[in-house]
Amino acid sequence: MEGKTKMNKTKQSLGASRRSFLRTGGASIAGLVGLMGLSKVLVPQPVTANSDAHNAIAAQSNQDIHSGHGDAGMVGEVDNVANQFDPHEVLTDFDYGELLEAEDGSLIRRWKIVAINKEFEIAPGIFFPGWLYGSPTSAASKRVGHIVGQCPGPTLRCVEGERLQIEFTNASDHPHTIHFHSIHAASMDGIPGVGRGNINPGETFVYEMDAKPFGCHLYHCHALPLKRHIHKGLYGAFIIDPDPEKYEGEEKEIAKTRNHTYPECQAVHEMVMVMNGFDTNFDGANEVYAANSIAFAYGMNRPIVIQPDQLQRIYLVNLTEFDLINSLHIHANFFDYYDHGTTLYPTLKTVDTVMQCQAQRGIVEVSFADFEPGLYMFHGHQSEFAELGWMGFFQVEA
Repeated sequence: MEGKTKMNKTKQSLGASRRSFLRTGGASIAGLVGLMGLSKVLVPQPVTANSDAHNAIAAQSNQDIHSGHGDAGMVGEVDNVANQFDPHEVLTDFDYGELLEAEDGSLIRRWKIVAINKEFEIAPGIFFPGWLYGSPTSAASKRVGHIVGQCPGPTLRCVEGERLQIEFTNASDHPHTIHFHSIHAASMDGIPGVGRGNINPGETFVYEMDAKPFGCHLYHCHALPLKRHIHKGLYGAFIIDPDPEKYEGEEKEIAKTRNHTYPECQAVHEMVMVMNGFDTNFDGANEVYAANSIAFAYGMNRPIVIQPDQLQRIYLVNLTEFDLINSLHIHANFFDYYDHGTTLYPTLKTVDTVMQCQAQRGIVEVSFADFEPGLYMFHGHQSEFAELGWMGFFQVEA
């Protein structure tokens, strides 16, 4: 009985630290209020005739005096310039590496990936000591002129059947690896004790494999302790496009819309959303949640602008540590879902919410054709996740 009592107290303590983080000394007031609704609780504002609170209330059609509760957003802005990567850039940046032709005519795609230590801002005034991947061929690295560590790591994209070579250099001060969710040899699995195993600080190793199967995949560090190496930021999306020449008829036409070298695919607005969370006080529970790492990155201040005549395709990957599942819900619309992206036809049709365990992933296809212009929310449908950062908006243009 005594043992059970102690265990219950421990659980209560951890739970309290998680939910009280943004209410206590975890950061300065300017930085810690990630939620507008929370800031109103901490710093009550009088409702005067010309106050912001009054104007916000007056803007509501029903003039409800309680309508100011729970606004979605942050106080302040994350410094994306200092971070050297911007979640809006990550959203649409596909890193194709370097494509070469072998003597036998086959195609070889190469990347250089570097692991580094880097502190970055995940919410206004809240910094996280990350371990990150970077690539010289990512948009962020090209923009600043040197390799930028980013979270999530670069979205590696290739085509089914290509030979892949990934030169990995560990510039961190901990052993790291890269484990790819794909089909490959045991020696290329990137796990301790198998093949090359850990890549120690200062070492370089080349992972080599054929690109298969097509789909929406991921990569991450598999060094131990695994939960820390993933949670600290060593992960990214890994997309293998289908090769239309391997298919016939309707399947070939569908494959063209999923292959970045074809105009049918270029007509689709494609995005990458890696769902993640951050344990800022290292108690084994997340205090901040996001898509592409920055809390409320796609909120009302910077929504994702989309054209109604374009099909929207989201490569959705869950790399949230310390929580059993994550999810995506799109407001006022329904979508088709391709589990793991390994099929040319939807595995779920006409749904508005999908759940993923860690490392599960898939492709979401949604259309806003003939929809009223305006802001359409999307978020994780665990309410706490949404309130702590995993919430954004599509802005449908007229």
